[in-house]
Amino acid sequence: MKVEARAPTRVDLAGGTVDIWPLYLFHPGAQTVNLALRRYATCEITTRADRRVVLVSHDQQEHETYESLTDLALKRSRLPLLRELVLFFEPRRGITVKTGAQVPAGAGLGGSSALNIALCGALARVTGKHYSRPQLLEIAKNVEAIVIRVPTGWQDYFPALYGGASAVHLDCDGVKREKLPLPFSDLEKRFVLCYTGLPHNSAINNWEVMKAHIDGDPKVRRNFDQISIIASQMREALLAHDWNDVAELLALEWENRKHNFKGISTPKIDRMIERTKKRGTLAAKVCGAGGGGCVVFLVKPGTKPAVEAELARLGGEVIPFAVARVGLEVRSDGMPPLADAR
Repeated sequence: MKVEARAPTRVDLAGGTVDIWPLYLFHPGAQTVNLALRRYATCEITTRADRRVVLVSHDQQEHETYESLTDLALKRSRLPLLRELVLFFEPRRGITVKTGAQVPAGAGLGGSSALNIALCGALARVTGKHYSRPQLLEIAKNVEAIVIRVPTGWQDYFPALYGGASAVHLDCDGVKREKLPLPFSDLEKRFVLCYTGLPHNSAINNWEVMKAHIDGDPKVRRNFDQISIIASQMREALLAHDWNDVAELLALEWENRKHNFKGISTPKIDRMIERTKKRGTLAAKVCGAGGGGCVVFLVKPGTKPAVEAELARLGGEVIPFAVARVGLEVRSDGMPPLADAR
């Protein structure tokens, strides 16, 4: 049996980091706003005639073989997310798991969470275990926390599961996704995405900010109050197609976020944002936890090629900006192949 799965990564526009439990409980009305990106984390699982577990990561260039599930449980792995998920799903026969990614490692696009969701979908299909999408989210979130050893946020799993545009509402009575009916073709003309060439470490950056918040740092708490308000206003501006407000809020979100942790921006990021203003950039912010990774730019209509060319001159890698209309997709033997992701 062979199963293939893929899940889209994401671009966060407002409200990131506040989605980590329990931070959002201190900010009533907290939410995050994001878009699923048509750049995927992928996996392929093939059952074997023997008991071996083979783990292969194409983007990390890692290949590990274990004689059995028990052998996997007893040994350390350079692919800890794959290891933990295989142990959780407990396949009854040997399997080969191969993974890949269409975004750079440390890009700030939720790649590890998208891979997590793709793996959960594929492993559930291979093992015949039936989980709802909310249950897959819980499994993915909890296993990722085991791997990175710090609390995880909620927002990255929703684009991977459902695609499209989302407002993730973070309330005391639960975390709920609101599907935002946005004009995706218009978004694709107005946004530019660029990888800076410098990976980030979201677990470290988010953990530093979270510790400061829990320790009662008044500046950090005030910043998160503002970030929560901005996210709510961003949702309204996007639904109203008010691009002037979207630009103002994107810039304001970035300014507040930079105050939380000194390593969130870098000289290269600042230079990219400043230099592209002359080419058509209205506002920009780092994706994810910052400190490197990708930057998303909102640009004036018709200026996207000029902004992309300037970013390339500055040493950036432009990533095509296209919204993934659907989330997790899983196919197995006898089903049509997944459509071309590009």
